[in-house]
Amino acid sequence: MTRLEMPDGARLWLVTRYEDARVALADARFSNRLARGRTSGATPGSPTSHHMLSADPPDHTRLRRLVSAGFTARRVERLEPRIAELAKDLLDAMDGDLDLIDAYAFPLPIQVICELLGVPSADRDSFRTWSNTVVTGSMTGNPDLAAAVRATVGEMVGYITQLLADKRRTPADDLLSALLDVREEGDRLTEDELMSMVFLLLIAGHETTVNLIGNGVYLLLTHPEQLDEVKRDRGRLPVAIEEFLRFEPPVKTSTIRITSEPVTFGEVTIPAGEPVLISLLSANRDDAVFPVPDRFDIARRDAAHLAFGHGIHFCLGAALARLEGRIAIGALLDRFPDVRLAVEPEELTWRPGLLIRGLTTLPVHLT
Repeated sequence: MTRLEMPDGARLWLVTRYEDARVALADARFSNRLARGRTSGATPGSPTSHHMLSADPPDHTRLRRLVSAGFTARRVERLEPRIAELAKDLLDAMDGDLDLIDAYAFPLPIQVICELLGVPSADRDSFRTWSNTVVTGSMTGNPDLAAAVRATVGEMVGYITQLLADKRRTPADDLLSALLDVREEGDRLTEDELMSMVFLLLIAGHETTVNLIGNGVYLLLTHPEQLDEVKRDRGRLPVAIEEFLRFEPPVKTSTIRITSEPVTFGEVTIPAGEPVLISLLSANRDDAVFPVPDRFDIARRDAAHLAFGHGIHFCLGAALARLEGRIAIGALLDRFPDVRLAVEPEELTWRPGLLIRGLTTLPVHLT
């Protein structure tokens, strides 16, 4: 447990140990509602601030129930053949030296989330620009970046408003149409809740998977003996994906919480009204839980990692991300078993910001 000072002088508490992180992620005294707008760059009254990550029970319970009704396991399972088809099409177009993020790790999940939501895939480059701005500029304390995030959120609000209007006129068999129609015991999503959920799903629906694929391939290529094990036995891939998620989680930190009352961890007491950030990256490397935590090991079967969070805010799309990661990496190794890095590992760079853990590029050579 430590305190950080942001560039603008604001201070927050950082939770770094695994057990403390599990408590903070699930404890109702760490409020997401009180921190509303702190992560997205939107103000508390913004039409994009009313999603599940900015709510506490009972509002969170209601929102998750309504959204889950349109985001079912059956809908995810139905996507498996389509994900495999998309992966094949992308791999068919690949050869030689290229950036695997641009050519594969990004277009696959963005196409999946576009088709799942019912969003025109032609707009995917806009989503990438918007998403990069929001996740890089959030939680930095930098006023210029915060202004860029607000401007981007404004653009997304205009886009989503038009998208929802189109879906009302012409509903289809997609998640957006389902969200417009979903109701339970007379309850349904409000306009701001719909706007917020689409905003959240567009960003979170692909960012996690882009980085899961990119980080996973990077880890295998820099650990050739474990890459050989996966090549010999594809049945090891699901467990390997859990180690990708532990060792280089796609999301480094939680969203910011605010303490609703004093909370004590050991000898440290965090007063009420204090902002708290939970380091998923650090918790997943806690040597009290994971033996030799800085060793990448696809045979590891230790305690559950926190890459998808914990408690009521556990990632709704975790199953989809795992499915996409398994299909994408398996298909890549099937098609290009001799894939290798085209640069030295130390030449690779990571995306800036507190929130996302992902490579800016992943140059590879394919034969």
